[in-house]
Amino acid sequence: MNAQANITAAPVVQNIEFSNLYVDDINPRTVVDDEAIARLADNIKKVGLIQNLAGYCQDGRDRVGIVAGGRRLRALALLQDDPRFQIIPVKVTTDPDIAQQWASSENAQRVDLAPAEEIRHYGKLAEDKVEVSDIAVAYGVTEKHVYRRLALSNLPDAILDALQNEEISLGHAAAFTVGNDEALALEVLEQVKDSVARGYSVMSEYHIKQALRPDVVKGSDRRVNFVGLEAYKDAGGQVGHDLFDEDALLDNPEILDELFAAKLALAGEERAKAEGWKWSEICLDSYISYDVMQEGNFGRVYRIEGEWTEDQATRYDELAELAEGDALDDAGRDEMDALDAIIEGDYSADQKAHAGLIIYVGRNGEVEATTGLIRQEDRAAAEEAGVIEPSKHKPVEKVAKSPISDKLRMNLGRVSTGARQDALLDDPQLALHLFAFQLCGKMGYRSAFGFRKDEVPNMPETETGYELDKRLTTPEKQPEDPFNSDLVKEFQTFRRRGDKKIMEVLNRFLVSQLSVGDEDLGAFIDKATKRNTRDNWTPTAENFFGKVGGPYLVFLWTDLLGLAADHPTVTSFEKLKKGEKADKLESLFADADTRKALGVTETQEARIATWLPEGMV
Repeated sequence: MNAQANITAAPVVQNIEFSNLYVDDINPRTVVDDEAIARLADNIKKVGLIQNLAGYCQDGRDRVGIVAGGRRLRALALLQDDPRFQIIPVKVTTDPDIAQQWASSENAQRVDLAPAEEIRHYGKLAEDKVEVSDIAVAYGVTEKHVYRRLALSNLPDAILDALQNEEISLGHAAAFTVGNDEALALEVLEQVKDSVARGYSVMSEYHIKQALRPDVVKGSDRRVNFVGLEAYKDAGGQVGHDLFDEDALLDNPEILDELFAAKLALAGEERAKAEGWKWSEICLDSYISYDVMQEGNFGRVYRIEGEWTEDQATRYDELAELAEGDALDDAGRDEMDALDAIIEGDYSADQKAHAGLIIYVGRNGEVEATTGLIRQEDRAAAEEAGVIEPSKHKPVEKVAKSPISDKLRMNLGRVSTGARQDALLDDPQLALHLFAFQLCGKMGYRSAFGFRKDEVPNMPETETGYELDKRLTTPEKQPEDPFNSDLVKEFQTFRRRGDKKIMEVLNRFLVSQLSVGDEDLGAFIDKATKRNTRDNWTPTAENFFGKVGGPYLVFLWTDLLGLAADHPTVTSFEKLKKGEKADKLESLFADADTRKALGVTETQEARIATWLPEGMV
C-alpha cells in the first residue's frame, strides 16, 4: 500500500506492512540492547502487541517513520516469519509537532516499577505458580533477574518495607539474603537503618553479611583457592551461594581448615624432599609473622651468591637499558630474571641438610615458603659442619650493672651516628645505593635512613581508562624474610646491579613518593616534564561520565561539538537516559568512527584529545 494515502494531519490508526516502517530520526532511543530486544520479541510473540506504535508520515514519502515504539519495531523485525506480525497497527500523523510530542512523551512518561514493588509482584506471581521463564518474558527481563528478585521476595516484610521507604538500598536488601535467622536479620536491619539515618559510617553490604553469617567462608578465600571447592564438598562440606555476589559460601569452616592443614603439610613435605631440605613446617596464616620467627628462635643460612661472566654483565646492562625505556619484551624480561637468579645464587646441599622451610599460603592462594631456617636442636651440628657461624651471644648467669647510664649510652649512640654520617659524606655513591636499597623494600621492615616511605595514592577507585608506566606498578622482588634477612649480603648483591640500574631503581621509587602540595611548585614540575594527564587517563562512562549529573553531560556534549542548544543532535542527546548519555560521551572520546559520524572537525578533535574536567588541568 501507499502509506501516504488517506492519511490526514489528524492522528489515525492504520494497518501498515512491516516493510513500510522504519525508526524515525526523532525517535529518542538510539542505544539498543540486542538481548533486551530479543526478550521483547519473545514477549510480543506470546502475548501479542499490546500497545500500538506511533508513526510520522512526511509529505512525499511512502514509508512511515516510528517515533514512539522503536524497541517494539526492532522486536517485530525478529518475528517476520509469523504472519500475525507482518501487518502492524500504527497510530499515524502527518503533523511534525504531534510526532515530536509523541516521541518525547512516551519516553518521559515511562516509569519502571520501584524495586520493592517489583520484588513483591514477582513473589506473588511465583506463589500463583507462574513459571520464571513466563515472568521473564512478560516483563522483558532475564530469568537471572527474576531469580534474584524472587530471592529478595522471601525476605521479611520489615526489610522490604525499609527498601520501599528508601531507608535501605537495594544492595543492603540483597545482603540480607545470605542469612536464615529472621530475628537476627531484623536486629541487623535496625543497625543498618540507624547508620543510614546518621548519614555516616553506613553499614556496608559486606558488614551486613558478616553480621548475619559470621562463620561462613567465601569461595574466594585463599584457603578455598588452595584446597579446591570440589575437595571440600567431597569431604562433606556444605555449600550455599550468595546469589547477588555470585560467590560460593562454605558453611563448614572446620572441614575446610582440616583439609587446608593436611594439604599444606603434604605440600611442605613434598617440597622439602624435592629440594633436599631436612624438614618442613607449616604456617596457617597468610604470612610468616615476626612472632613465629621469634618463638622458633631459628638460625639462618643464606644463598651462596653467584657471579656473572663479563659477557653476562654486559648483557644485563643492555637489558636494563631496554627496561628503562619500556622496550623490554617478555623474552628479554625472562633473560633478565635468569641473570638476577645467578647473582642471587642458591643454597648448597650441606646447608639444606641442616636446615628447613616453613610453608604457607599467601593471600592469593599461592603456596609460598621461608627457607634456610635452622632449628635450635640442629644448631650445634650445623655449626660443626660449618654451614652456620657459632652464636656470638653466649648466655651468662649474671650481668654486671653497666657504669654507663642509659642517657649517656643514648648520647654516645648519637656520636656514633654522627661519625658514620660524616664518613658517608665522602662517598655519595654508597649513600645513594643504600637509599635505593631501602626505598625499593629490600630491607624489609628495617631502614638505613630516617625517611618514612608513605603510601602516596595514585590509583583511582575506577581504573577504567587509566594506565601508568609499569615502573610505577611493578613491585621489586622482596626479601624472603623481611625480619631476619642478612642485610650485608643482600646489599652487596644489590650493588652488583651497577650504578645505572641502581639509579633507575632510585628514580623509580623516588618518583613513586611524589606528592607535591604546593600549587606553584607543582605547576613548575608539570611545565618542566611536559605533563599530559590524558596520556594516562581517558574519561569513560565508568570513571567519569556516569558519576556526574545529566545536565552537565548535555553541556559537555553541546560544548565539545560546538552545537547550538536547539540542534537536533543536542535535542536527541537530551532525551537519552543518563546511562545512555554517558555511553555516548565515552564513544565520542574513545571511538574515531563515532567522531567521524558526528562530523567532528580537526579543531574539535584536538579539544577532545586534551579535554580534562575542572580541577585536573
